[in-house]
Amino acid sequence: MQIYFIRHGKTEWNLEKRFQGAHGDSPLLPESIRDIHKLGQYLKNTNFAAIYTSPLNRAYQTASGLKKTMATNLPINQDERLREFDLGAMEGLEFAEATAQYPQQVDDIWNHPEKYDGKSIAGETYPEVIKRGKSFAHDVAQKYPRQTDKVLAVSHGAALGAIMGGLLNYPLNDIRHNGALSNTSLSILETNDAGETFQLITWNKTSFLGRKLSGTDSL
Repeated sequence: MQIYFIRHGKTEWNLEKRFQGAHGDSPLLPESIRDIHKLGQYLKNTNFAAIYTSPLNRAYQTASGLKKTMATNLPINQDERLREFDLGAMEGLEFAEATAQYPQQVDDIWNHPEKYDGKSIAGETYPEVIKRGKSFAHDVAQKYPRQTDKVLAVSHGAALGAIMGGLLNYPLNDIRHNGALSNTSLSILETNDAGETFQLITWNKTSFLGRKLSGTDSL
């Protein structure tokens, strides 16, 4: 079976270079609605067994837009395990502000994941996010075990980087091996052993958007 991992559409805070995290949230940009429609058109002929989303509004709105464009009657299942990385005290801060106040944490979360101490700012650690992501992926692989089954899962940039890196068994110091994920991007992982192991099929596909990406699309 395959899991189609989607990063939510771009938000106002993404544009402002601001950390959103597990509790911060901001509205999708008008152009994001168009991007979500384009992705939905790209996926329209894919036969999904289920749709899951993070409960955060930016992800749920993305899943809802995809469902509408794909014209499917599948319910949208909210799953806490797809919630964004809890960034604690950094949530809501512009990147420059967070770097000034928490320079070590900002450097580590992007460049040294094995050293990142999320607990120092009342947030999550990489192993915690990876653990919940693996739990989600294993459960849906068990629930939809046929080789042809496909599940759509809408989540977030930091969480998905950790979750998919964990599912691919990358070492923690290289968990971001494949690079950042753009808003409204598609990544596909496949398992042929009921979720015990996963293989990478597609990473950060955005060609269906039909436009040049800006510098803030992968923040």
